[in-house]
Amino acid sequence: MRFTIEERHLTDLAGRLVATPAPVSFHSCDAESVEDAVRSFVQLDGAELIGRIQTFPGFQGIATVRKPTGVYTLAVAPASQQLRMT
Repeated sequence: MRFTIEERHLTDLAGRLVATPAPVSFHSCDAESVEDAVRSFVQLDGAELIGRIQTFPGFQGIATVRKPTGVYTLAVAPASQQLRMT
């Protein structure tokens, strides 16, 4: 199944909220489940999962990750685009 991952930048390294006007980026990947999509993204992006992946009906979910550039929220939902994760 193809998923779209919305990556929303929350804090910088010092823990301050990000003040940029549009701290959001979008990615896509193929995975068997929401959990697999998040784990694949985390591995490819060099991130660390914080807590657990929360799933919702309809193959949707959210997760929080930490990267060298700060803390991010990932929102995962089904997609139909044929783009590779970047």
